Order: sequence, then structure tokens, then C-alpha cells
Amino acid sequence: MTALDDDRPMPRGELVIQVIPLPSDTNPNGDVFAGWLVKQMDMAAATMAGRISQGRNATVAMDRMEFLSPLRVGSQVGCYGELVEVGRSSMKINIEVWTLDRTAKAPRKVTEGLFVYVAIDEHGRIREVPAQTE
Repeated sequence: MTALDDDRPMPRGELVIQVIPLPSDTNPNGDVFAGWLVKQMDMAAATMAGRISQGRNATVAMDRMEFLSPLRVGSQVGCYGELVEVGRSSMKINIEVWTLDRTAKAPRKVTEGLFVYVAIDEHGRIREVPAQTE
């Protein structure tokens, strides 16, 4: 991961979730709360981790986020996920957030972050991630 490749014209990875923030998700200036956005990113990364681990997983770390531009209410928000690395029990997933404002013709990058998950069993104990097939 480079320093928030904000010069890239298109998202990296696959579209995992797409949502539209509502007025209740914003501050008094009409900008979406950072916490709301982190929640969406965590849900996107957890969705990917669940597919990869074929079961339960837990967030163990989030690495660096920089907000490149504000996110406005009513904008279409897409969380794009890319598997970076799979360990014995862990998965590193990069999530990029892109938005398409109501009046815009092209999407713009809002932020990205690296999420680390660990696969867990039904008792909450760490387990191995199944072998990945291409």
C-alpha cells in the first residue's frame, strides 16, 4: 500500500458494499462523521474476511486512515476491498472508499485503510484460514 494513492482514477479491488449516508450520519455542517465511515469500512472488510476464512472472524487491527475529502450526505459511497495477505490465521484487507456525489460525473477517493482480521471458531478461539485457491 502506498501513501493513499489518491492520484488513481479508479478504485482497487472489488466493490464489497455500497451505501448512502443519511442526514442522521452527519455533523451540523452536513459532512459525514468519520466514525460512520470507519464502521462501513469495517463491515466491508469483515464481509471479505468472512468469505476468505469461510466463517467467523474478528478485527484485530486497523492501520492508518487519512481523509482526503469530505463525504456529504446523499452521496453514493462504495467500499472496495482488496486482499493484501493471508497468514496462518490472519487476513490483511485494504479498503478504499470512493464516493459519487449527486451532481458529479466521476467518483472521487475519500480514504483508505488496512484492516487485519483473524479467523475464529465457534468458541472465539483462533483457527487457521482455509487454503486459498485461485
